[in-house]
Amino acid sequence: MSVLSEHSTGHRFDFLTALKRALLSALIAFGLFSLLIGIRTDTGPTGALVLTGRPALLAIIVGLVFAGALVRELILRDRGIALGRFVSPDLLARAQALGKFVGLALLGFAILVPIIFYHDRYLLDLGIMILTYVMLGWRLNIVVGLAGLLDLGYVAFYAVGAYSYALLAENFGFSFWICLPLAGILASFWGILLGFPVLRLRGDYLAIVTLAFGEMIRLVLINWQSLTHGPDGITGVPRPTFFGLPFNNDDGGFAHTFGLEWSPLHRIVFLYYLILVLALVTNLVTIRLRRLPIGRAWEALREDEIACRSLGINTTNTKLTAFAMGAMFAGFAGSFFATRQGFISPESFTFTESALVLAIVVLGGMGSQIGVAVAAAVMLGGFEFFREFAQFRMLVFGLAMVAIMIWRPRGLVATRTPSIFLNREKDINADLVRRARTKTWSWRRAQHD
Repeated sequence: MSVLSEHSTGHRFDFLTALKRALLSALIAFGLFSLLIGIRTDTGPTGALVLTGRPALLAIIVGLVFAGALVRELILRDRGIALGRFVSPDLLARAQALGKFVGLALLGFAILVPIIFYHDRYLLDLGIMILTYVMLGWRLNIVVGLAGLLDLGYVAFYAVGAYSYALLAENFGFSFWICLPLAGILASFWGILLGFPVLRLRGDYLAIVTLAFGEMIRLVLINWQSLTHGPDGITGVPRPTFFGLPFNNDDGGFAHTFGLEWSPLHRIVFLYYLILVLALVTNLVTIRLRRLPIGRAWEALREDEIACRSLGINTTNTKLTAFAMGAMFAGFAGSFFATRQGFISPESFTFTESALVLAIVVLGGMGSQIGVAVAAAVMLGGFEFFREFAQFRMLVFGLAMVAIMIWRPRGLVATRTPSIFLNREKDINADLVRRARTKTWSWRRAQHD
């Protein structure tokens, strides 16, 4: 009898606990969605802002959150959802074997996009935007994914590259091909300047300092009107040419030189392949760097900075190199952004851009090149396909991020595998181990003193 009473008491306790947690989730949902969904802003007949309440829609969403939280607590409790048990080992092995060809398939499709969708200007522009963010994501993957340095101000280097190209082209008449490396060099220089003050910072403190650096650059662009034209931005940024051949309908243009019928899509296709080449160069350089000693030093720094120092790795140079390399590719992307848009202003380089690319890296999988590309395509493509549902687009995006963080906390294509590792075990001399331990203890004792 006592056993039955304890059993019923335990079930009642579990239900009350689940009910409390579900009510708490519903309360949080009410606080988050009361202004986002519960109130709608419209323009009145006189042009004034009119607020319209939507309590029914808010009640439905809060009710769904309550029901979902209650079901989750009663069924799963504190256990997670093991998605691996729903996939057979044979299917998982086949998927891993096919994963080697995913990159080649995506590259082939990216090359064929201008051919397949040549007459669809919207899809071409969308492809250019996705490739731009893929390049930015691969650049940030060097700093965040490989070196483990949380950088929230990399949009500053993106802005430096864009303004460097615009100012050099406007004041000195340099072409795109001359300004492109110069923009990367200048952005890399600013990356080194940022790296020096944050050498001893890690984690949240590093993120705060880099965030402040990004805001400083944006404020400088706004207030230095004599150089950057302030909030008005810079107009008339020169368009790129095909090695001196402009994409116009003149006799010396690209179409006339190659005997083609002039079309404004020629410039769009050229921009698409240009950003594709820049992104591929970024990818190849990143993969090559990962296999070099500096790449292995980045991975060691990401795993444990103290152990990295004890092995004799210069963490100062390692951090500065990561910031410099990441900033250089951001400068390249900024230069391309300026020549594609033809107009730049500080409004294009806000913290939102940093947050978007950081989300691409985190969701795709820190350290994974293919994961970043897939995440960029899914996120930006999802934004465009949900454009008709503008009110719920960010809500769906936030729910998708939460779901991925719960079920795939390391990203869609997570990888922590070292770039180079021993294929077989290797015996190490005991004297070497003893000397390494002695040096480590001496270094720690000196740091403590």
